[in-house]
Amino acid sequence: MKRIALLYPGQGSQKVGMGKDFYDNSHLAKEMIQKASDRLGRDLVKLLFEPNNDLNLTQWTQPAILLVSSIATTLLKEGVDFSARYALGHSLGEFSALVAIGALGFEDGVELVHKRGEFMSQAAQGKDGGMMVVMGLGDEEVEKICKEARDEAKQVWPANYNSDGQIVVAGIKSDLQEMESRFKERGAKRAMLLNMSVASHCPLMEEARAPLREYLEHFIQESFQAPVVSNVTANPYKSKNEAIKLLDRQLVEPVRYKQSIKNIEEDVDLFIELGEGNVLKGLNRRITKVPTINVSDMKSLETAMETIYK
Repeated sequence: MKRIALLYPGQGSQKVGMGKDFYDNSHLAKEMIQKASDRLGRDLVKLLFEPNNDLNLTQWTQPAILLVSSIATTLLKEGVDFSARYALGHSLGEFSALVAIGALGFEDGVELVHKRGEFMSQAAQGKDGGMMVVMGLGDEEVEKICKEARDEAKQVWPANYNSDGQIVVAGIKSDLQEMESRFKERGAKRAMLLNMSVASHCPLMEEARAPLREYLEHFIQESFQAPVVSNVTANPYKSKNEAIKLLDRQLVEPVRYKQSIKNIEEDVDLFIELGEGNVLKGLNRRITKVPTINVSDMKSLETAMETIYK
């Protein structure tokens, strides 16, 4: 049996129609969507499959992504008897990872990330925050440029270490717009504002920490079936106490995705991305030689089950 690490995508992977193939072909998927709908008091079939604007609101984006990821994981585990070596995710995906290894109940996870989205949205109000992807610069150079800008009273911070040459910066949108030319002058191939109204993983999210911590203490359990790799430290953890402290910090500190993959790659034979899209599969191509496959529909689910046993 291969040594497997489960990967979970974050915000930005959502789109209307995600999970539809699971829904159409699996009674288990239908049951999970109904349970999540009951928990949130909203028809998630309509949110997922019918044209709407709410799917891009963070308080609904987050439970929708976790839901589809959890369906993919449940169906994979139903089809193949395996134990994950690790689980990890990109930002929100860390919560999907906790559901996957049993440290967070599925329905509790749906409610928890819905609340997380609400707290993040509230913390963002009146701040006009945003995020910018910077391509073609090293981490240290981006960190140096952001530090120089903060010394000039601008509010910009590194937020996502995605892969070599790709880093996302968060902060006040007007400050980020001014930074675009500065990044390019220092050698960036591209510096582009993303379509986001929440500046995640930086100090602008400080107000969301305390209310989130209360929900973490209530919902996180001690029953870790495998270690989860922290976005904050890029190292594995396996206890409720660590989870609460790290997920609290995750709101205001950068996602160290690239470092997380590199820290475990020698102990992994196969990465499996579970949920909509294949963003992490794409990032992994630039980070590691360990193969990554994705499960986003019934066909890729079947391929994954075959790959595990090869």
